[in-house]
Amino acid sequence: MLFNSLQFIVFFIFVTVAYFSLSWRGRWMLLLAASCYFYMVFKPVYILILFGTIVIDYFAGIWIEKIEDQRKRKLLLIISLISNIGILAFFKYYDFLSDSVNSFLALLNLGPYVPPLGGLIPHRIAEWITNGAGRVLLPIGLSFHTFQAMSYTIEVYRRNQQAEYHFGIYALYVMFYPQLVAGPIERPQNMLFQFHSYFNYDFEQVKAGLMQMAFGMFKKVVIGDRLALMIDYAYENPYEQNGLTLLVATLFFTFRIYCDFSGYSDIAIGAARVMGFTLMDNFRTPYESASISEFWGRWHISLSTWFRDYLYIPLGGNRKGEYRRYVNQFIVFLVSGLWHGASWNYVIWGSLHGFYQVGAALRKKWLARWGVVIPQNRFIHFANVAITFALVSLTWVFFRNDKAPVKQAFAILHKIGTLSWGEPVRSPLNSVEMWFSVVLILFMLVKEHYFLTIPTRSTALFYSLFIFLCAFIYFFGVFTSNQFIYFQF
Repeated sequence: MLFNSLQFIVFFIFVTVAYFSLSWRGRWMLLLAASCYFYMVFKPVYILILFGTIVIDYFAGIWIEKIEDQRKRKLLLIISLISNIGILAFFKYYDFLSDSVNSFLALLNLGPYVPPLGGLIPHRIAEWITNGAGRVLLPIGLSFHTFQAMSYTIEVYRRNQQAEYHFGIYALYVMFYPQLVAGPIERPQNMLFQFHSYFNYDFEQVKAGLMQMAFGMFKKVVIGDRLALMIDYAYENPYEQNGLTLLVATLFFTFRIYCDFSGYSDIAIGAARVMGFTLMDNFRTPYESASISEFWGRWHISLSTWFRDYLYIPLGGNRKGEYRRYVNQFIVFLVSGLWHGASWNYVIWGSLHGFYQVGAALRKKWLARWGVVIPQNRFIHFANVAITFALVSLTWVFFRNDKAPVKQAFAILHKIGTLSWGEPVRSPLNSVEMWFSVVLILFMLVKEHYFLTIPTRSTALFYSLFIFLCAFIYFFGVFTSNQFIYFQF
């Protein structure tokens, strides 16, 4: 179910009103049933996959807590992790790996040895999990709820979290509909106790939640989906576009993906907040970052901290020497690229961020060795922000071009690097709509710089702003049923 749909608005109103009219037992049952329905709207059969991993992790958590033998505890954790990663790898990476192997074999003039999945499994099952061409259909949001489930068993294994014995509550932890398909990726310490709590109706929380949802929708359908019209036009056949057109489209995509993903997070966090739940912040003005490291501390925070706690630190973090720290950093970004998608474009995207991170650390080390001291002032800070923004924007070319050959992304970068400022910008939007889009971007940046949340203390101000924002969304939103970009992950 898409957040930017009338179906979701009706769903949200019904579930929220019913939620506040029920006892605690009725509430968790309602939310679990509503979350199942929310997920099954996309493809009903995939609820079985989610249910299977929930059962495995539920019992694994209980046994890991009860058993004292460390080797047995570790074995149970490994079984749980393999179950989750195995399902993720099968649905997300089978086609990617088979295509890569077959392409390599073709270079050696050998026939394809890895058959399409449709030829390996019973026809009836293939109809459920593949498209007409035999390609695996990725369960929506699989990467998100897989990582959330893994964090539970890991935290139980580390003795940082008690096992959840209430099966319904654990299932709700994995399936909670606001953040089920695109995060934030929560930790059990933050969510499980909330599902055991009974939240009284709080009008202040309702106002704040509704306002956050409205601004998230504003970012998605008024800004993000408007920019998508220009981006899709330019990237549909980039070989026919000039460099300036592709540069504008790339800059637009930089803001489009932010509006799309942070807009989803705002709607998710706001929807949960209306009912009394607190989800973690996922974005903090990332394009104000003065370094790549700072950018990843502000962008998709729930994923960045997940990789830090469950991959970077277990690899050794910065505890095993300078060289190992650089390797660990690069591995984390490489895995992050693969997490985002089964494509060489995502691998390159993640690798570039890894090179950025390691390169920045080496630059800092060499400057210190040479005794170079860079003054800290507003100009230097602004220059660092501009450089960081430019580096991040260039990597988005590979991210946006995920389904095209890698050479197409390099062709786009080549055209951007050799552009002529006298070239016309080609766009399906007229000049007024183009400048309107720029104004919307600037408004959003200024608003979020000064107000990450919109003040709602005054009830009169809340009603005025909320009604105005809803009207603005209705009249200026681009309603083309664009699904959120991160749903595909």
